[in-house]
Amino acid sequence: MLQSYLHRLYDTILSRGHIEIQMLVFDDLAGRQGSIEGRLSFFDSSLLDFDEVILLRDSQIVKLRYAYHYQDRAGSLIFRYDNAPHYPNIPTYPHHKHIGSAVEPSSIPDLSDVLREIEQMIFPTD
Repeated sequence: MLQSYLHRLYDTILSRGHIEIQMLVFDDLAGRQGSIEGRLSFFDSSLLDFDEVILLRDSQIVKLRYAYHYQDRAGSLIFRYDNAPHYPNIPTYPHHKHIGSAVEPSSIPDLSDVLREIEQMIFPTD
């Protein structure tokens, strides 16, 4: 199950022909815990740095830690999803989203959702 989850993430990235993989590292620790870390660049030179630490618990994938940091070519934050426990007053604590300097409640995102959000920004459908 852990392997299939990591393979799905890999396939999700590869399915986007407009993404350049600058770095992608998978680590499967004895089939019960794993991680993925990556840096993806887009045609407009924006970057997505991400990592997930996952655990297989009762046949379910649990994200112990995650961060999806999307920035423009100058290095300015566009958005970041993470579950660092530093905003206890947010209703979805510890899950939250940074948009510029603002912090909003957020559910646990999937990499495919994050990529879709980026694609909507860089490929507007006006």
